[in-house]
Formats: sequence, C-alpha cells, structure tokens
Amino acid sequence: MPPAYGLMGLYAGKGFSDQVGQAARLLGVSRQTILGDPRWNVLAAAALLAAEIEREHGAKARDLSPEAVAGALARYAGFGPSTRKSAVQDFARTSFAFDVLLTLDRGVQDKGIAVPERAVAFERAFTPEQLVRLRAPFLRLDAEKDAIEVPGYRIDPIDGILKEDPAQAGEKSESAKSTDYAPARWVPASSSNYSAWRNAAVSAVTIHTVQGSYAGAISWFQNPSARVSAHYVIRSSDGQVTQMVREAHTAWHVYANNSYTLGIEHEGYVSNSAWYTSAMYNASAALVRHFCARYSGISCSSAYNGASSSGLVVLPSSIRIKGHQHFPDQTHTDPGIYWDWRRYYALLNPASQPGNPPAPQVLDTFETGLGHFQHSPTYSGSTVGISSSSTAQRWCSMARVGSCSLQVKLVDNPSSNANWAVRLLSGGGNPGSNATLRKGGGRIGFWVYAAGTGLSAALGVDDSDGTERSIARTIPANTWTYLEWRLDENQHWNAWAGGNGFITSPTVTLDAIWLFRAQTSYPVYVYIDQLQISNY
Repeated sequence: MPPAYGLMGLYAGKGFSDQVGQAARLLGVSRQTILGDPRWNVLAAAALLAAEIEREHGAKARDLSPEAVAGALARYAGFGPSTRKSAVQDFARTSFAFDVLLTLDRGVQDKGIAVPERAVAFERAFTPEQLVRLRAPFLRLDAEKDAIEVPGYRIDPIDGILKEDPAQAGEKSESAKSTDYAPARWVPASSSNYSAWRNAAVSAVTIHTVQGSYAGAISWFQNPSARVSAHYVIRSSDGQVTQMVREAHTAWHVYANNSYTLGIEHEGYVSNSAWYTSAMYNASAALVRHFCARYSGISCSSAYNGASSSGLVVLPSSIRIKGHQHFPDQTHTDPGIYWDWRRYYALLNPASQPGNPPAPQVLDTFETGLGHFQHSPTYSGSTVGISSSSTAQRWCSMARVGSCSLQVKLVDNPSSNANWAVRLLSGGGNPGSNATLRKGGGRIGFWVYAAGTGLSAALGVDDSDGTERSIARTIPANTWTYLEWRLDENQHWNAWAGGNGFITSPTVTLDAIWLFRAQTSYPVYVYIDQLQISNY
C-alpha cells in the first residue's frame, strides 16, 4: 500500500489521495512540515476532517454528534479520489468510518493511551443496507459488476440487530468462495498487481502485517496502480479470510522471493499488539495447515519457532514459514515484535490430532444448564450500578456454538448514578467450586455478544496472594466476538482485592466474569457462550 506518514498516517498520493498536499494548502505550511513535525501532522488531519465536515454541515459542525460525521470520515479515509464512483470503493471508505466510530464506541486503554467510551448510535450514522454489509459475517463482492451482496441477512427494524433472514437463507451461494481454500471469500486483485503464472514450485509462506485495515488492503490490491498483492488477507476481529490471488499465480509481496512463496496479509499494525487476536491466529494457522497438506515443499514443522524481533533478521531457507522481515533483500520489518511465533508454531503443530489445533477444555456451554454461573449479576456485593431486577439465565434463542448461551440482562439502578461494574460469580458463588486454571501457557476466553454499545468485559481469578482482574476488553455491538486473556502475560492482569497485579501462583481458580458500561437508563442484553481454557 502507499506509505502513510506521521502520527495520523496521512497518505501522500501514489494511488491514494494526496492528503499531505491537501493539508499543506489548508494550513499554509510546507509538505515537509506535515511529514516531519508530529504537531503539524495532527493539525493536518484535523484540518482535512474539519474541511469535510464543514463542506457537509457548514457552521453547525461544532455541535455535531459522532454519528453525524460518518460521511465526512468516509471521504477523509484517503482511499483514492472520493469522486470515483464504485460500490467496492464506497464500501472500503464506509468501513473506515465504521472503524473510527467503533473505536469511539469501545474506548481505548492501551499502553498509556486512554480514550473514554462514547456511545455511538450506529443506526443514525449508516443506512440499514450499509449496516448489513458492515456487520455481516459473509459478503459477496462481484468485481465485474462492482456489486456487494449480503445474501441471507437483514437488519431487524425494531432492535437494529443483524439477523439471518430465512426468506433468503437458500441464497447463500458459494459462488464468491475460494476454489483453493474453502473457508475463504474470493475477491480478485487487479490483474496489474500479480503474475498469472508461476515459474517455481510453491515451497514457502510469508507472514505479513498490512500496516492498515482489512478493507484498505482489499481496496489497495484491487487498485491497478498498486503493483503489489498477496494471496490472502485476514481480518483481526473475527479471522475472516479473503483470497485475492490464486495460489497457482504469483502475488507480488516479497520481491525476489515471490516465485515460490504464498503471502498472507494480517490486518493491523506492527506497533500495536492488540490487532493480533486469537481469531486471527487461529484462522491464519488453519490456512497454513492447508498449505502444508497441499504442497510437498512446505512442512508445518519447518515454521519459525523463535523469539519475535522488530528489525530485519534473515533466517535460513530451511525455515519455510516465516515473516516478511526474515527473507533476504527486504526493507519491511513485519510482522514485527508482537507476532507470537511460538504460539503460531504450536497452532501449526498441535500435539493432538495432526491438522487440528489443540482442543480447549470447555468450562461452560450453557447447553443443558448454567454450569459455573448460577446466580443473577446482582448476587455479588462487588457489583454496582445495576438494579436487582437484572438477570442471568440460560437462553436458547441466541448462541455462538450449539443452541444456547447465557443471557445477562442489565437493568440500571435508578437510585444510583454509578457506572455499571457487574461481577458474574463463578462456581455458583462458592469459591471451592471454581475451575482450576494452569498458568504456564494457559489461556482463558469466551464468546460474547452485546446487543448494545459501550460495553467491555474482564475476568477475575483467585491467585495465591488475593484476586487479580484482567484488563478489560471492549465488546463490539451486535456481533459475536471471542475475548481471551493469557495467564502468564503480566500485561493482561491488574491488582484487585489483595492481588499484586500479576499472577504468581502456578495454578489459579476462576472467580468471575466482569462486565462494565457507563450508566444508561435503558436495559442492555449481553450473551456469553463457550467459556473455555487452553494450554499451548
């Protein structure tokens, strides 16, 4: 993709918009000032966005709500001239606006950066048709017709939640699916960005980081001026896989090594570990296991299994699955210091049945009962802000796995103005019944669906010196999301109730799931499914 400059990641032409030049004219400074001075880089982004907002809303710009600027954010994105009329390009820009507003809605707590949560009314920012596309687990992109379809889904006009549409269920065609790798979507890159042949046998895999968004990568690989591509792109939030170049063809992603490699781009940035989610690791490893089974020149045991690094580190050719930074004659340093190669190797080479990831231990499926979570959320004295009419019950009209989940209904306490902090006790409220978790290599997580914005979740564990509580992870609205914490990662835990902020004991027990939200007057529903632990 074109390089993005400065703190705000502004483009300078070369296939995308010349945001640096536009901002220089708006501010009356040189291009080099914007490229080299962080303060002016931020002011440049502000000027660009302000110009788009004022073009649409005039003098009322200062009084606007976040959702009112969705159109301006889409135009600001910089993915080529906004005058270029294309359904695919419009989707890329709308996805950018959605990501910005979703970040405001979730808030940010990462490495000292704090952005408070601010609820966004997404139904006011986007049309129902746009929301279906933005939230759908499956899209069909027809490049020849420049059309985007979401068969089998609709937005409920009453609650605004994405739901399957039985009337269209039979239309979920596989026509947009990859013929190389069944789980992937097929969205072809521009023919100007790859070679429709190979002059060497496939014998290696290159792991990349986009340095941008999933939608942006797809848009860029379809841009005829990009002169770059990868075989697959993987989304951070849920691991969705899009194939853009056939495996029999040569993608342009690792210079002189293109002829014999397969390239996978992962959404995100090398400087931010939050993008490397469990869903992304799992989807990527499943794809590479497919390569190992299909190509005799690639063995999953030949994957890199060492420490991560932030620079160029050339590895021997005997290591067949490695990063962009590990090939000779490169300038890119992705996937970088935060890509967990040992975890990835374990996913590629599980100790159990070959070809499958390690089987997790499921603590609660909620298929036949509430398991460890038998009490309503107001049972714990640590819970604040919600009414005693709040409930937690098994619910079989909503599930991520199987047929049932745990429905948590959160109702505000009208006599309190406290923000919600809800402790769902494990073990039926009896610590002696809590599940035991092993620290070394241990991970614990669950699927969660929030029918409302502004929510986050955490876990509590009973440690040898008290109770530790994990960092809170934001919950996207109206979609199933897998949240996970690593027990031996100190940055994942904070002190609570006598704890010291990290896990010291080799084994701990599960104490609770925590839910957080700013106070609101209306009830919010949260669904939890498939609570599980794994050790690898």
